[in-house]
Amino acid sequence: MAVKIRLARRGRKKLAIYDVVVADARAPRDGRFIEKIGTYNPNTPVAAIELDNDKAFQWLMNGAQPTDTVRAMLSYRGLLYKKHLQIGVIKGAMTQEDADKKLEAWMKDKEATIEGKEKSLADKVAAEKKERLAAEAKVNEARAEAIKKRQDEAEAAAKAAEAPAEEEAPAEEASTEEAPEAASTEEAPKAEAPEEKSEEEKKED
Repeated sequence: MAVKIRLARRGRKKLAIYDVVVADARAPRDGRFIEKIGTYNPNTPVAAIELDNDKAFQWLMNGAQPTDTVRAMLSYRGLLYKKHLQIGVIKGAMTQEDADKKLEAWMKDKEATIEGKEKSLADKVAAEKKERLAAEAKVNEARAEAIKKRQDEAEAAAKAAEAPAEEEAPAEEASTEEAPEAASTEEAPKAEAPEEKSEEEKKED
């Protein structure tokens, strides 16, 4: 029976999480499996891989064939390199101690690389957050300036509307003061008219 190490999908839509399983090659993708040996979550900034290294290595040595994705995961965890060294030990090309030392040195280098990658990703996220905050601050400043400008324009318009009203008030007062004088001048001839009539009457007499 051909055995494969592959992924079985689970989780919500667009937030899939995968189980790393050992299954018969003829079984459907999400069907029956022989053993579950880990999980894979690609939704995190750095893909989270949880794997039972001992079981995965045992299945590799027993001839289980990983799929391309699982092969990349096993290589990332150093299991394919460990298999390569173990085959060399079996063939007598090296001792077990030499194989263990080489694997340990490779793991140290790999851990340093992983730490550097995680640090660079964290720095990138922090830089993006800083840029986003700076952009938001600029937008807020521009918005505050626009609001202040509108307020200044509204105050200027209100002052301009008050100025003509103050100028019209003295003009109205002046017109009210001139009105009685005009009335008195018009009443004067009316008062003189009876006097002239009385003189004519005298002449007739």
